[in-house]
Amino acid sequence: MSVSKRHLKASVLGVAIVAAAGLSGCATYADEFATINSRLDQLDSRVQSAAQSAESANQSAQQANQRLDQIESRVQQLEAAPRRAPRG
Repeated sequence: MSVSKRHLKASVLGVAIVAAAGLSGCATYADEFATINSRLDQLDSRVQSAAQSAESANQSAQQANQRLDQIESRVQQLEAAPRRAPRG
């Protein structure tokens, strides 16, 4: 084998190694992005769940406030009513 053929084979081998290393780097980044995207999806799911819980709690609080308002008006009516003399 002549020197130029060996040099050509070494160059091709070097290019192949560099290309393989570059592609493996892309695969690593793809794996990292997949991991990050998975974490973001989990966080998004948790945020959506928390938002639904907050909305449910808000509705419950509004209902409780309405009941308190009804009770308050009834208490005011009872306090404003004339007092009865005790029997007996």
